Amino acid sequence: MENTRELFQIMTRRFGFLNKNCCTAGGCDISLIQSHILYEIDHQHKPSMQQVAETLGTDITTFSRQVQSLIKMNLVKKVPDPDDRRVYVLSLTVEGKYVATTIDQQMNAYLNEIFSHMNDFEKDTVIRSIKLLNEAMAKSSLCCTTPVG
Repeated sequence: MENTRELFQIMTRRFGFLNKNCCTAGGCDISLIQSHILYEIDHQHKPSMQQVAETLGTDITTFSRQVQSLIKMNLVKKVPDPDDRRVYVLSLTVEGKYVATTIDQQMNAYLNEIFSHMNDFEKDTVIRSIKLLNEAMAKSSLCCTTPVG
């Protein structure tokens, strides 16, 4: 039987998920979590701190620290919601939008290069399989935790 964990370990390493910085864009070194934050802010409509933290499954303390570092890098803006001053809304600065777009382009180029080594059937099979895996992971009661045992 295939060692499934090993397959995931290898894929994680090859994707660079363990690297301190996943990408460099606009002269900024961006960590993986920061790239995820930029992506979510870019793809959600005026999200609150809480919304993005929940989407990423990150505790609010760790998330706040990451947002602060992105604010210092002048990539993210945090403003109180005009309707509820207790809620902070996140948006990308012009530089933040540039960095998010650059990361997007880098990732798409990387994925296109990977898929160039497959025929259309293989590519479709991989994408369908990843969708199935994501759906199954969403249904798992152990999602986002380290399995015990």
